[in-house]
Amino acid sequence: MSSLATERLVNPTWDEIVDRDPLVAFSWYLSGRKSVLLSIGAEIIDNLDHAFSGAVINGALTDRAESLMWLWTLGAYEVVRTMCQAKICFSKRAFDELTQLKQKLSSVRMPAAKMEKPGKKQPVTSDRSPSEWDLSNRDLFLGDPESTTRLSARFILAEFDRVFSSISKAEVLGHHAESYFGNRSS
Repeated sequence: MSSLATERLVNPTWDEIVDRDPLVAFSWYLSGRKSVLLSIGAEIIDNLDHAFSGAVINGALTDRAESLMWLWTLGAYEVVRTMCQAKICFSKRAFDELTQLKQKLSSVRMPAAKMEKPGKKQPVTSDRSPSEWDLSNRDLFLGDPESTTRLSARFILAEFDRVFSSISKAEVLGHHAESYFGNRSS
């Protein structure tokens, strides 16, 4: 490997960094939180895969997956909410995708975090298991346990990954701080 190639690996340029992770141009911190969420998501999937892989369900792994999913949901919602508040920092396409993701996350977050039905000041059932299992798909159902429109853990994790992977360098139009002042630097 040439010394120039080695130098690029050790000291990448700003453009190389943003090429690898466009969200860095919006916020180093938020990009790091996204990476943490993706890592936790991978652990949740691994736990679900192993929990339902044998003849007997591994309750410790389903409990771990459900607990991590609860925390993941809270973090994912806050990351997406922050980005939606900074509308001027994203292209219309990226912002629309983030807004749709925020709505999906909200439908899961409200019953889990606030113990309320989404959009209503009504409680969700409190005397229940934290999650319902989908045995055939090795998955967890999320959201209001009395709703017919609950989401699967695998779906919402994949949707988060899909949306964040689809945001290109050209779609990050400004830094997070710029959203507070209404201008963009060139």
